[in-house]
Amino acid sequence: MWGWWRFGKWTVLIMFLHIISILIFTKGFLLTRTELPHSSHCSDLSQSPCHSSPSSSSCWTKPAVDRLIIIVLDALRFDFVAPSSFFEEKQPWMDKLEVLQRMASENPSSAKIFKAIADPPTTSLQRLKGLTTGALPTFIDVGNSFGAPAIVEDNFINQLIQNGKRVVMMGDDTWTQLFPHHFNKSYPYPSFNVKDLNTVDNGCIEHLLPSLYQQDWDVLIAHFLGVDHAGHIHGVDSTPMIEKLEQYNAVLEKVIKELQNQSGPGKLHENSLLLVMGDHGQTLNGDHGGGSPEEVETSIFAMSFKDLPSLPSEFDSSSCEPSKNICISSIPQLDFAVTVSSLLGVPFPFGSIGRVNPELYALAVCTWNLDDDKTWNNQGQTKLEEWLQIYANVLCINSWQVKRYIDVYSASSVIGFSSEDLFHISDLYSKADENWSYTKNLSSYKHGSSNTSLPVLKRQIVAYSNFLSYVAELARSKWTEFNLKMMGTGIGIMLLSLYCHTLAIKKLNKSYGVSLLSSRDSGISFGLMLTFFMVLIRAGSLLSNSYILKEGKAANFLLATTGIMTLRYSFMKNKMLIEVSAAIFLLLTFIFRIAIEVGLYKQAATSQFMSSSSSWMLGISISPSLWTYMAEIVPILALIILGYFLYKSISSCCWGIPKYVIMGTILSYFLIALHWISESNILDLAHFLKGFGKNSIPRTVYAITLVQLSLLAIVPIFSKEETSNCRGSLFVKMMSILSACSSTIIILQGKQGALVALGSLLAGYCMMRLQGIEKHTVSGTAGISILGPLPVLQWSLLAVCLLFASGHWCAFDGLRYGAAFVGFDEFILIPQAILLTIDTFGFSHILSVFGLPLFVAFPSPFNQTEHKSLFPIKLFWIFMVYGLITAITATATILCVTIQRRHLMVWGLFAPKFVFDVVGLILTDLLIFVASIYYFDGVEDRIGNAKLRRLW
Repeated sequence: MWGWWRFGKWTVLIMFLHIISILIFTKGFLLTRTELPHSSHCSDLSQSPCHSSPSSSSCWTKPAVDRLIIIVLDALRFDFVAPSSFFEEKQPWMDKLEVLQRMASENPSSAKIFKAIADPPTTSLQRLKGLTTGALPTFIDVGNSFGAPAIVEDNFINQLIQNGKRVVMMGDDTWTQLFPHHFNKSYPYPSFNVKDLNTVDNGCIEHLLPSLYQQDWDVLIAHFLGVDHAGHIHGVDSTPMIEKLEQYNAVLEKVIKELQNQSGPGKLHENSLLLVMGDHGQTLNGDHGGGSPEEVETSIFAMSFKDLPSLPSEFDSSSCEPSKNICISSIPQLDFAVTVSSLLGVPFPFGSIGRVNPELYALAVCTWNLDDDKTWNNQGQTKLEEWLQIYANVLCINSWQVKRYIDVYSASSVIGFSSEDLFHISDLYSKADENWSYTKNLSSYKHGSSNTSLPVLKRQIVAYSNFLSYVAELARSKWTEFNLKMMGTGIGIMLLSLYCHTLAIKKLNKSYGVSLLSSRDSGISFGLMLTFFMVLIRAGSLLSNSYILKEGKAANFLLATTGIMTLRYSFMKNKMLIEVSAAIFLLLTFIFRIAIEVGLYKQAATSQFMSSSSSWMLGISISPSLWTYMAEIVPILALIILGYFLYKSISSCCWGIPKYVIMGTILSYFLIALHWISESNILDLAHFLKGFGKNSIPRTVYAITLVQLSLLAIVPIFSKEETSNCRGSLFVKMMSILSACSSTIIILQGKQGALVALGSLLAGYCMMRLQGIEKHTVSGTAGISILGPLPVLQWSLLAVCLLFASGHWCAFDGLRYGAAFVGFDEFILIPQAILLTIDTFGFSHILSVFGLPLFVAFPSPFNQTEHKSLFPIKLFWIFMVYGLITAITATATILCVTIQRRHLMVWGLFAPKFVFDVVGLILTDLLIFVASIYYFDGVEDRIGNAKLRRLW
């Protein structure tokens, strides 16, 4: 162990510096807005300049509805609700919620479709929190999406309970986690099993319709999840998605029919409002979490069961489709909480910065009930003036509440808004407040002319709206409080870690007896310069949001560039064997380029994708059935090739425990192939595997992996195996650990996993052959060769390509949530978190780090006579260079997010990239630490402590 510590102390020091640096920087960068503990109360209104409601039963506003039904359809895309005529091209999933379109067409003044715009990140927890509090989301909450904490900020659910409203909830159990003691009745169902499309929805349907007849609630919330899960697993353009939308249409038709039947005078739903809404959208692949239009655009359908006149044109932002008589308006989700609160007559949430939306508010506030004439003429002019007076007063309360919050927040928060911003806010509010005094006096005279009061009221509404819009936009641009001192400290410690990394590599170079920089061989200079420029280009590309979006393609381009430069150098050296390896390597980079393109689609490895996209590549026209057979057979062939390679390694150089470990992996490959065949559309083996269960094989593979890893970790402690063949021993240990990890990673990845594993194996072999270009024999010293940094850089770029080729990318919608449920039907936090981590980082980090000894262990014509005492130093040198390249990339990401902290896409793109890179860095440090212990175990016994001391 002493020998390992001589090398490993650097990994411990560097990992410690990285953790401290990231924690400090994160504290400054992701410092969320201060969540104030204050709540709004009815008595607070006495401090405002606004009218209080004359009704003794009212609070801030007069209740406009008695009962509110909120039906949340998770991941409801805007084009699920809006008619297909609003879009350039009709898609199969459009016009399925026909009942909503029909209601909006037949009753345009009492039923309306809104395009609702969410604020990213668009995870469900973020959106529910934003919808109920009326505040902008804080990025740090994304980490709590799998274990939602109770909301401590004031919110409209809390206001309902404080003011005696009864709330019933059914569906997604996230609501009961966010509001654990708020519901009079709740019927929660587990929400994280994305493979389950029906449990939550069936539970909602079971309780929703009977609840409409009950009188023990004022607000009913039903949260359906089937569309969200169907998108994650099958994508938007899929049969399960169409079936779910049709099911929702049937359910909504029954709900609307029941509400209409009970909406007559004196009936239960005489004064009810129905809201059918999404919390966020989703991409065509079924993902969400980012800030793309598909993800932030969702919909709200609002329907009142009263006969109402149309809204004045000044406040109607609708775009209409004349052929279908449907108009669609736009509403920020930020406005939802305050608008709903005003309709129910409860105080607005203390931290809400939204505006009471006039179009949604007008659907329920119907003080202008006219008998025959539903226009704003004659008596309607008076009714219009009355409504404008009410709405202006509501906006007065709304603006006062927002101004109060901004003042309290700025006084309580460490940083808050700038003095210029606060001055402008105060100026806008003061002007609107001065106008309000005049407006109140004018409206107090009953005999006043409508021609005079209407323009004044409209100007007052515009003044308040301008104030509220400015505050919302200011908050969006500057809400997050960046602590630049902590961010600078974190960057400084990260730069210190890079210095330590470089110092450790320099000491290792001295252990060779030479320095890479002082070599007379031009190959080393060529490799070092190329590596430097490639790392510099990759780091600089992180400043651009476009390059981050195309990161996989950029990494593949750089990898191909190194291959071309290596091929050119091999021609100069007249090395035919290396020329062939370089050509194969370039072919593999081209294949990975295609895989990265396909990897952007979650359905890439499924027969459905193959059959629907049979001629997308290179104009090849192949029958869909052939693609289907290829999609089923090729991954199994790849598994067979991998198994054959492992079998050959057993027969040639394996002994003891490693032999049994690799045999276990071959057994796992067989089980994985059987698992895929059982799910095949070609061979129906469900009857033969009836008693085995769909979860049995994955769990068996997991168990085999645990046993393998336990044997590799425990047996060497009690059994020291003496061997003079250091290279052979290192190769066996590498094959053992890679084979043990690969089976679990492959079954989580699905059928694409075997192809990615085979491609990475071939690419690694080519890199190993190409490393000979960068090796040279030290002049005057027989048997000592130097490994340049270029192969390690290529290995690092390959790891990035593997991340994207396996269907991942650096965003929260790039996580393959379905992998967490391979072998499980229910959500259990720890097992699912582990499986999701393995699926995400399996190829790009776990196998990549444990596969680094390939460049030392594999025999090469350039290192046949190398002394065995150099193996641990060279191995540790490779680990350190790989870690340095990863750390430089992470440092560049940290610098880039610091520079771009005010960029429009900071939370939608740069922040997720930062999270993925720093998590990847810590994971890489941890894996290098574990790998160094694993590979260096017993090295002092085979080489000798004294010799290691001399080398070090």
